[in-house]
Amino acid sequence: MATSSFFSPLICISHKPFHSPLFISPSPFPTNLRKPNLIVAKSNGSDSVDASDRFISALCYFYPFFDGIQYGKYVITQFYPLQAVIQPLVPAIRVFKSFPFNGFLVFFTLYFVVVRNPNFTRYVRFNTMQAIVLDVLLIFPDLLERSFNPKGGFGLDFIMSLDSTVFFFLFVSLIYASSSCLLGQIPRLPIVADAADRQVL
Repeated sequence: MATSSFFSPLICISHKPFHSPLFISPSPFPTNLRKPNLIVAKSNGSDSVDASDRFISALCYFYPFFDGIQYGKYVITQFYPLQAVIQPLVPAIRVFKSFPFNGFLVFFTLYFVVVRNPNFTRYVRFNTMQAIVLDVLLIFPDLLERSFNPKGGFGLDFIMSLDSTVFFFLFVSLIYASSSCLLGQIPRLPIVADAADRQVL
C-alpha cells in the first residue's frame, strides 16, 4: 500500500472551568432603610481565556504525541483512517525526530520558559505542565520495551498490545486536550492532572 510505505520511515524511529453562583448579600436593615442588594457574579468560562492562551495550550499537547509516535508502529500501517489523520502531521514529526536531543530541548524549553514563567497565565502553565508529565510517563513503557525485547510468541504479542495501548492513549489525549483548550475549557487527563496541579502554583 502506498500509504504504508509513506509511513515506514516514521514508524521505524526508535526512540473546571467553574461558574461561581450568583450571590445576593443579605441585609439586616428594615425593608424601607436597607441598601440595594449587592449582586456579584463571577465567571471563569471559556470566554475568559484569551485566544493566544488557547492556541499555546493546545499546541503543547503535540509534544508528548510526537515524542511517543513510535508506539503506533503496529497500528498506523494497519488502519487507513488512522493514517489519513496522522499524515498531515508527518512533516512536523520528522522535524521533531530529526535530532536525537530535540525531545530534551523541547522539555526544558516548555518547563523553564513556560511553566516557571509567571508572565504566562495559570491556564497555559497548567496545560503545558500536563503535557510534560504525560511525556515523562513514556519512560516506563520505553524501559519495559528495552529490557524485554521478545522476537516472537506471547512476549511479542504483549509488547504489541502495550505499544498500541500507549499510542491510543496519547492519540486520544491529544484530541481531547487540544480540543478542550481551543474551546477555552480545562482538560484534566487521568493520572497526570493531579501531578500537574502540584507543580503549578
